[in-house]
Amino acid sequence: MSEFSIGVDLGGTNLRTAVIDSNGQMLDKLAGTTDLTEGPERVVDDIVHGIETLRDKYSTHRMTGVGIGVPGFIRMAEGYIVGSHNLPVLNHYPIRDAIEKRLETPVILENDANAAALGEKWIGAGRDVDDLVLLTLGTGIGGGIVYKGRVMHGAVGMAGELGHITVVPNGNPCGCGNRGCLEKHASATAIESMANLMALGENLTSKQVHDLALAGEERAIRIFQSMGEALGIGIATLVNTFNFPLYLMSGGALAAWDFFYPTLEAEVRARSFTYRNAETRIGKALLGSEAGLFGAAYLPFQAQSVTRS
Repeated sequence: MSEFSIGVDLGGTNLRTAVIDSNGQMLDKLAGTTDLTEGPERVVDDIVHGIETLRDKYSTHRMTGVGIGVPGFIRMAEGYIVGSHNLPVLNHYPIRDAIEKRLETPVILENDANAAALGEKWIGAGRDVDDLVLLTLGTGIGGGIVYKGRVMHGAVGMAGELGHITVVPNGNPCGCGNRGCLEKHASATAIESMANLMALGENLTSKQVHDLALAGEERAIRIFQSMGEALGIGIATLVNTFNFPLYLMSGGALAAWDFFYPTLEAEVRARSFTYRNAETRIGKALLGSEAGLFGAAYLPFQAQSVTRS
């Protein structure tokens, strides 16, 4: 190994740091928790400590840089987060510059779903394409768009918020201010809300709803069909917009794939002329929870290739 980069996955609960070489091999990883109680400086301390620990362990090789995936909207040029519900103490805090100053090495900040999409492009399900869309199905729904091998950021870095595509006019209200957002009708939270409304049980998790569907509970099955319908409307919109060859989904909800995918595919087929007349794949991501780490680590390698060219 001649060089490596360090990828960081910073969440509201967990903090993970990994050493990954230029061939996409993960060499080492640290896992800890995110302490938000003592302010942004403590978060920076924890991030820097993890990076330094791994950097020192591999000091005989050259570190290209650091990539950090975080939830929320990012002002790319300024290097800070805005509107993160999971990391409120970091909103408008200059986290990129603070970490760069401590480490004296380049740091790239990226949305976590964007990082996951890039990871799938690098060494995951999207290795054979240059253009793809990833939907992350979790508590909410995130998204990442990769175009010509790079993350599509938009004007200031806020592109790819695919969970906020409207799929149900005047549907469920969303914290973003819209109604009928995809994540309000197809996320784990949406599954749990539907189960509650249908009196399937008290405070069921999305996994428990899936277990009921596996047991043949018709109401649970209909919940996943409703989820598939919402996802199908959203993905048909994306297919019609981008005409990309690949649309991926990741997250714990993939366990229920057999229940929601047939409805999803039928919706896309009905709503997208492009889908019916082009070689378009809809599939599962491969890297799971590691995708964001790989994508974050790939960012410095990409930046280096631009500099060299």
